[in-house]
Amino acid sequence: MLTRLSRLTSKVPSSFRIIIAMVLGLTLGSFSSSVFLGVDELANAFVMLLQMTAIPYIALSLIVGIGSLSPSKVTATLKKTLVILLALLSIVLVFILLAPISFPNWKSADFYSLNTISTSPEFDIISLFIPTNPFYALANGLIPSVVLFSIFIGIGLMQVKTKKSTLSVLNGLNNAVVNVSNMVMKFAPIGIFCIAQRAAVTIDSEQLDGLQVYIVTSAVLVFLLTFVVLPAIVAVITPFTYRQILKGSREAMITAFATGSFFIVIPTIVEKAKELIEQNSHAQSCGKVLKADVSNLPSIIVPISFSLPVGGKLLGILFTLFAAWFSGSQVNSSDYLHLLIAGIPQLFGSTTLAIPNLLEIFSVPGSLFDLFLVAENIIVSRLSALLSVAFAISLVLLIATSMLQSFTFKWRAFISYLVLLPLLSILAFVSLRFTFDAISYQYQGYDRFIERDFILMDVPTKVLTEPSNEIENSVNNNLFKGNSALKKIKHRGFIRVGYFRDDLPYAFHNNEGKLVGFDIEIINLLADDIGVSIEFVRIFHNQAKALLSSGYLDMTTGMPVTPRNMQDYTLTVPYSSQSMAFLVKEERRKEFSDWQNIVSREDLIIGIPEIFYSENVVNRYFDKTTAWEISTPRLFFKEKHQNIDGMLFGAATASAWTLLYPDYTVIVPKPARPELSMAFAINTNDNAFEIFMRNWIVMKKKNKDIEHLFNYWIAGKKPQVINVLQQ
Repeated sequence: MLTRLSRLTSKVPSSFRIIIAMVLGLTLGSFSSSVFLGVDELANAFVMLLQMTAIPYIALSLIVGIGSLSPSKVTATLKKTLVILLALLSIVLVFILLAPISFPNWKSADFYSLNTISTSPEFDIISLFIPTNPFYALANGLIPSVVLFSIFIGIGLMQVKTKKSTLSVLNGLNNAVVNVSNMVMKFAPIGIFCIAQRAAVTIDSEQLDGLQVYIVTSAVLVFLLTFVVLPAIVAVITPFTYRQILKGSREAMITAFATGSFFIVIPTIVEKAKELIEQNSHAQSCGKVLKADVSNLPSIIVPISFSLPVGGKLLGILFTLFAAWFSGSQVNSSDYLHLLIAGIPQLFGSTTLAIPNLLEIFSVPGSLFDLFLVAENIIVSRLSALLSVAFAISLVLLIATSMLQSFTFKWRAFISYLVLLPLLSILAFVSLRFTFDAISYQYQGYDRFIERDFILMDVPTKVLTEPSNEIENSVNNNLFKGNSALKKIKHRGFIRVGYFRDDLPYAFHNNEGKLVGFDIEIINLLADDIGVSIEFVRIFHNQAKALLSSGYLDMTTGMPVTPRNMQDYTLTVPYSSQSMAFLVKEERRKEFSDWQNIVSREDLIIGIPEIFYSENVVNRYFDKTTAWEISTPRLFFKEKHQNIDGMLFGAATASAWTLLYPDYTVIVPKPARPELSMAFAINTNDNAFEIFMRNWIVMKKKNKDIEHLFNYWIAGKKPQVINVLQQ
């Protein structure tokens, strides 16, 4: 029975076994709440085994492939390769630039992110490609450097007269690596099952919010190019049939899609491409030397294509267009050429490094990089790997056909595809647009912001809408005069805290009318540690100094550490920080992308909320631009204040306001200025209370309570389960 089962299993193509394993893993994972025991380890082991052979295979394949070529034919081959590469690249880019047809007209905004203020690392193509230490490049997986080093060694070996023995040894090593890769691929069904089961369990459906447009558009685009456009082009002008192309690449496609990596299937692609080329070259009346050169092509072209900005890497261009649409930026067709010229060189490296730079081209908020990372982890990296496989095998087959001079133009198929492909593509994107428009999309940013409640501590609280006229008992005032506020708080039984109106996301009322926010929950933690309740009093900024000096207030919620505030108040050590940013209408984002441009303009009117206003800063930096102090950020959104061009204040605060007003966006001008610290104002000249607060804030930073609250209230992340034993 077992023998018969093993025979039946051996007859099933490996690609179908992998598909069955992937479907089974996804199915079981979707009904599971956790990853099966040992699945995570097996998934990691399978991927690492595939990676183990990839870099040695790339290096050896390039050296052997190039070294075995005759110098006289290199120039002609290079010219043909460049022409075909540019033609395929242009086709893929045309489809990518058509894809935004499917983007609907939706409003969006998101919570604050560190990527909003991050400065993108400068792209250095020289250090990326030129390996000062080849062994470092090999050890650290710097693929562009490994590729260039291997190309140069191959060119050097190509000119060695007695190279046969060297090539024989290197070819033997390469074959050994191929054998190891084939051995690993025998375990592919098990590895793919584990990867699929883990992926199904770990995908968070809430992460798809706002990303469904990009993910669905990417999927349609990739499937069009992978299964229709690219194989159809190859089938029309080469002897290879559509079925041959898909059959030869399906194993690599499935594995690449399941693992999300084009890199680890390079050995598989090369070997399958060689088989297809050899099948075709046997039917051609060409010399043995030419056949050998053509058979070595996959060993050269596929590894090189991994380092080039082709195939799935070009989805980075699509994400840039999506991010510009999603953030409300205006992207015209006239911007496309600039995007391609400036953007494609960025994709020589990894897309993770390239995307922040690509987003800057359209002044797209850096916070959208978070969406890119989520989309990559969910599925887009798999789609990218799938497209890269199709691109690489199409490129190899076209170049091989060119070298064999065996182009066979199939007119009937060409005419059919000429009508069918553009029609099918445009129909697909237009259908997507109508589908997205038909979806009952509702902006949820406001609800996500306003429906939150405390996650760590909720102590008994009383909230006053204005300071009380009651004067504290004179006995108590005399008793505690000159002593720390801590004694008065303990005796009173509650801590009295002033909070500022319209101080999002530090202090605000949620949908149930409850006073919540980042600062409010920090003060809840403070009150719980002291062992008292809280009385919150809503105040204006200009009331804070007198109320603290009189002893009526023990402290206030946070305020920026500016020269003006340091003179007027006793401030604690900083508990958080904000970068300075502008809140502007979406269509005006480009005007506020550069500090020099802002401060040099005389026609701008900048509103600055009073809590952030500093006369010396205004006089120093805004000598030409008009700067107004406004009592509350809410005025900026009123119709009668539309003459204010932009509002300057903290990036975290500005991001919170965009959730309420999604037509506005946050811009952190370049170069980014030093962050502005946030601190609590406490009872004037109360050294004991100041020392207590200093140590308490340090303690809460160390046990990461403040970090957890920041991630929840400011960054909008899900609350984490905190181990009480670690407190």
